[in-house]
This record gives sequence, structure tokens and C-alpha cells, in this order.
Amino acid sequence: MMALLGPPVLLLALVASEVHCLPWFINVSESQGPGTILKSFPFNCTLHMPILELIHVKPPTTFFNPPSLTRWHGIYMGMVTLSSSARLDALAVNHYELQLRFTCGNYVMEGLLFVDVQRDPGYSSCAGRFASPAGEIIQVRETVTPGTQLYTLLLPGVELQRAQISIISAQDPPYFPGPFSINGQGWLLAPSQGLKGQGQKVFQLQILVTFGQNRSCHGTLKVKVLPAPSSQISFLQQAPNITIREDLAPGSEVVQVRARGFDVRYEILSPVPCPLFSIGRVDGLVRTAAPLESALARGAGAAVTRLRVKAYERLRPRASVELDLTVNVRSVNRWPPRCLPAMLVTEIRETTLVGTVLNTFTCTDPDSSGSTLDYKLRFYSPPGLASLCLRDRALEVNATLDCDAPGACFQHAASILVLNGDQPLTEVPVLVMVTPVNEFSPACVPHTFRIREDAGPYTLLGSVVGMDKDYPHNSVEYFISGGPSTFSVDRLSGEIHLLGSLDYELQKSYRLTVLVTDHSQDQDPTQRRSGSCTITIEVEDVNDHSPECQPPFQELTIYTPLGRSVEVTKVSCWVPQEPQRLTFSYSIVGGTSQSRFSLQGAILVYNDITLGPPWPEQPHSYELLIRVADSGPSIPHLSTTATIIVHVVPWNASTAATRIHRVTVPSMMTPLLVTDTEVFWQPEPWFVVVLTVTSALFLLALGWLFSRLFQGLAQMLQTPNKPAHELLLNSIQGTEESIEGFMEAPRMEMPQAPSSVMSLEHFDGRAQDPRTGRDYLFNTLTGARRWL
Repeated sequence: MMALLGPPVLLLALVASEVHCLPWFINVSESQGPGTILKSFPFNCTLHMPILELIHVKPPTTFFNPPSLTRWHGIYMGMVTLSSSARLDALAVNHYELQLRFTCGNYVMEGLLFVDVQRDPGYSSCAGRFASPAGEIIQVRETVTPGTQLYTLLLPGVELQRAQISIISAQDPPYFPGPFSINGQGWLLAPSQGLKGQGQKVFQLQILVTFGQNRSCHGTLKVKVLPAPSSQISFLQQAPNITIREDLAPGSEVVQVRARGFDVRYEILSPVPCPLFSIGRVDGLVRTAAPLESALARGAGAAVTRLRVKAYERLRPRASVELDLTVNVRSVNRWPPRCLPAMLVTEIRETTLVGTVLNTFTCTDPDSSGSTLDYKLRFYSPPGLASLCLRDRALEVNATLDCDAPGACFQHAASILVLNGDQPLTEVPVLVMVTPVNEFSPACVPHTFRIREDAGPYTLLGSVVGMDKDYPHNSVEYFISGGPSTFSVDRLSGEIHLLGSLDYELQKSYRLTVLVTDHSQDQDPTQRRSGSCTITIEVEDVNDHSPECQPPFQELTIYTPLGRSVEVTKVSCWVPQEPQRLTFSYSIVGGTSQSRFSLQGAILVYNDITLGPPWPEQPHSYELLIRVADSGPSIPHLSTTATIIVHVVPWNASTAATRIHRVTVPSMMTPLLVTDTEVFWQPEPWFVVVLTVTSALFLLALGWLFSRLFQGLAQMLQTPNKPAHELLLNSIQGTEESIEGFMEAPRMEMPQAPSSVMSLEHFDGRAQDPRTGRDYLFNTLTGARRWL
């Protein structure tokens, strides 16, 4: 036996590595009761949920519970216990074989567990049907002799342990003719009064068995009293109910009746005459006497025939007994029913309403036109589907049909079974095809895509995802409704591509209306639905134009006081193609000698770093290169360079008024023509009033100035220490420079030098003011003017 168990033990060791000495043989005492744990089994199954099963028990019994499996500290413990119906008896069965199966994932093993029931001399209990709830039943004749032994109670250990047996249930008259009794050997004795006249009665006795102290059991014993037969002749069987086929030939055996007696004879008492059946007088064999089919066709009541048969003794005819037989003649169908239609193949739309009748079947039985037929619906594919049902003879839609899920639109293959009783007679094939209906319009989600304006053609922006509630859900096509031809959408994938070029300055965003149209969603290919969504495409700005400065070249003259900073000019730049771009960065990339110039944003500032003598006395010229670049998050950053020539003239108050500085100008030098563009502006009415008042005040001041001028001329004519023409020239020059300083105030950023210094300037060019039309002399080195 251990050699046979070798492979299961090895298999269990592979599956459950922590099984320690599994006890394949178990000894258990017959005194163990329900709930007793026979043995625990440790199992190790970490990756799966293990299963422990009891396959079968030999010999079959319900004494063992299905094994339980619990987890404790990472190890599964299996237990086999006795059930609530367990009543172990070593004298009855002393060996059980339990087939166990352990499953851990894909690993399965089986093994036998042998349970030996050990005899317990000090244990005894009630067993068998005597201890069951129904109790033990015995039958006795009412003619039994009083005091006769009726039954012997067999319990293990009764004689050895000197058990006391007694009847504890009441046996009161008038139901009981007298009390039953039982002795120490377990013999049940009939009442001393006998059981005469107690036929058909059942006496229930509760019997108590006591073993020593505090040990006892009890059981039930039922005594059924049978009446004495009225005579010595009787039938051996009860009244039978017989069913035969209508196609039995005459003389065929139907049934044989047997009676107990001496030289018994049989005859049919009713019906008389009996044209369909006959009985053998000696053997009691009932046979058919005529064709049953013709009798059924005439409807002569041959479907059910009740025969009364009499059995009697040939020598004593009065000693007789009667028996009633029922013979049912079942019709035989030689021809299957004819159904209209014989086959049903139809199509229905998925929107067909519940309760719609697909067809009504009409079947007739050629063998019996008036027979009742039963109709049943059997599904083949898909099996068990309740979408269709059969009510009476009508095939109807039973549930909502839906083709909007994968595999939901079925071809329903079934058959209508036509039955006569429980036997199928014919089968009508049914094939119902559910066709899809385009119920829903497709839809897509609005989306916003971003693209750089320098993106090239065929650039992929993104995809439009369209969905349809009808199945298949992605059977859609994409189109652009109107809109610019700059973009295209792939008809199948929904990908949006760029076809042309973009310009942020011309158009910053586009709105596309994408149409989503479904197809292959309906049995009719022309039934299509459409939806739409708006796709917004935002163009990201990319620097593609360099800034321009107006003017790109400037030449300026400034007069610098000692130790002070002077604001030279403001660099004005913009991008004509992108007027909205207003943020620029400025840097000096050339000409910053001795760090005399700096930029405060777009403003060029001259910084005089000379704090003490000797101060520079000669003018200096600087050529500055200023890089102007656009700034902001977009790349690349484009730039341009503006050129500014600055003539710096130092202002020294201690310079002698009679000193003359002459500069020779090459003949090839051409005068610098400065053009000033005036922007037209229409003031508000209130400003006109203010301007008028201011102009009046200006005219008054101008009159006062001329009066002072004439007074000065008069004084010069009266002064003998200066030549007349020199005084006149200084006077005119001072007047003109005063007027010029007033008119050029926005442009000049330093107060005008004293007239004594300006009189020493050398003017080497002549030009005409385009605004006033007046001629003036100018110095090409310092930029000073003298009006003519």
C-alpha cells in the first residue's frame, strides 16, 4: 500500500513544500462524535488560492464533512472533520477510504486518506434505523399469538454492559389493547391481550437504553398490524395501471395477474362483453383481442379501458377476490406533424419593438387531426438568449435588440419543437437575423491646436477623434466644411495637416468646422448621419522681421556743462510688419570711448566724467553703434544697428571772448541737410483757447524784446570804444540765437553759449531751413547756426 502512495506523496511535496509527514492512515475511535477533527494538513501555496476537495468516500457515507481550508501565518491548514450525521460503529464498518484532491493554480494532486474505526469496549450507542428520526418499522399480523417475540433490538455491548431497556412512551387504552414489553436481551413481546381487531393500526414505541451511570440512548420502534385475510385466496399485486401502444397486434400480451390460492381460475367481470381484451383462465394473462387502432378511430372509448378481473378457486368458486385494472391505449404517430411555415428565415431591425410578432406557426397531426400539440423554442446560437420567445404558437421579440456593442448583433438560430406529450414530433428551423440601424449621430470633441507660424507644409497639428454610439464605434469619416484651404483633414484617420504658409501678423487664429460622418452603420448604405465640432488653430508668433529705426542715421551736436550728464537723443525703432511688437532691447556695441555714453532704455545719455581742471577745451566727435533687438518669449531674436554721430562741445565760461578758433574745412565736405518732419495734429477746442491766450502773451513779449533791441542799438551808436559794425553784429547774433533757442528748445538740451563765444565760431557752410525758408550759416564741426 505505501508503494502505491509514492507518486501522490511526491506530487504533494512539489505543490506544497511545507507538508510535514502527512498522515495517510488515521485511527479513530467509534466513540468520536460529530465535529471531531480527524487530522490537519499544512499546505503552502503562495501565488494562488488553493482548493482542497473531498472527491468520494468508500464505502459511501455522509459521516465526513467537506474539508475546510484556512490560512494561518502564511500557511494554509486543511482539516477533515466528522459531520453531524456521523455514527461510527466498528462492528458495522471499520474502514473508510477518502479520496482528496488539492489544487494550487495549475498544479493538481490527489491522494487517499485511510480512516480505521477502532472498537471501543466501553462505548455503546443506539445505531441503525432504530436511532433515526423515522425509527424502525415492523409488520405483524393481527392473528399473532399473545406474548410472542415480535422484534429483537441489536445494540453493541448490550449484553456485556448489562444495559437496561425499557419502553418510555405511553400505552394507554383504548388505542392500545395492552402494553408491549421488552426484556434485557432486547426482545419486544406482543401484548398479553393479543392484537385481534387491531388491523391497520400502527403503534409507536419510544425505547430507552441505559448503560451504567449517565450513559443512555433512545430510539423509535413502530409496529404495524396487518389485518387477517378474509379467505385464503388473494392477488399478489395491487391494482396496476398499464399503458400500451395502439399498434399492438391482436393476441399481444398486455399484463399478467397472479393470485394466491389452490387451483385458481381467472375471468373478466366487466365490461361484458369485452371486445378488445381477453384473459387466460388458467395463467391470468391479459391479451388484446382486436386491433386497437380501428377502435380508437371509431372513438368507442378505447383510449382508457377499466377491467375488473375475478380470481377464484376452481373447487370453491365462492372463495374469490377481485382486482381492477386500468389499460391506457396511447396513439402512435406514424406521420410527423405538418407545419406552416416549414422553415422561418427572416430579418428584423434592431429597433423592433418588444412584443412584435415575427410569425405564427400552424401545425396539424395527420394521424389525429384533433390531437393537442405543444410548442417549445430551442436556441442554438447564441445559446440561452432571451431576445425571442414563443407564446402559444407565435414567435415574438422578447427583449430590446441592440447592435451597438461588440458581438451584440446576432444571427439567432433556433428551432420550434412540436411535441405530443413529452415526445418531439417535428422540428421547424428558425433563423432570425438582426440588422443594425443607424440610430445615433457621430460626435467629436472641440479642440485647440497650436502651431508656429514658420511651420512647413504637411506639418501634423493633431488628430480629431470622432466617436459613434452605433457599432462599430470608429466607423467614421472626416471632412472640413468650408474654411480656409490652408489646412486639410485626413478622411479616415482625422489627422489635421498644414498645406500652406502661416503669417501671425496677417491672421492669428483659424476656426475649422470638421464634419464627422458615419458609414456602414445601417443595412441601407445610404442611411448616414453626421456631426461636427469646431477646431481652433492658434498661430504662435515667430520673429521673422528685423526692427527698423527712424532715422537709421543721426548726427547731433550737444553742449556739455562740466560734471553733468546730458540726454542726447531717443532711439525710435519699430517693426513695420508687426506694429504690435513694442518691446526692444538696446545696447551700445561700438564707439563707447571712456564710457562717456550709456543707454537708459531707448534714451542715449552722455556722461561727463571730468570733475576738475584741466577741462577739455576742444570739441570731440563720437560715432556710436547701437544694436536694437526685439525681445520677448518668441525666438529667434532679430536685430538692427542704428548709427549716431555725436559732436560734443564743452562749455567753458573762462574762455577769452577775443580768441578766435578757425577750422579749415576741406573743399570736398558737403553740407549736412537736416530734415524735420512735423506730424499734423488737430487740437481740442479748449486747447485752441489756451493757445490763443499764450500766443497773445508771446506777441507782447516779442514786442518788448524788439523795444529792448532798439534801445541797445541806440546805446552802441553812442559808445566810442567799439567799432560800430562789431556791436551791430553781436546784437543781431544775440537776438537770432535767442529766437532760435526758443524755437529749438525740444531739440537742444543745453542752454545756449554766451554771444561772446559764438561770435568767435567759424561758419563754413550755408543752407536753407525747409520749415521757415530762411537761410543760415552753420559750422560743420560744432553744428552751430547763424541766421541771415
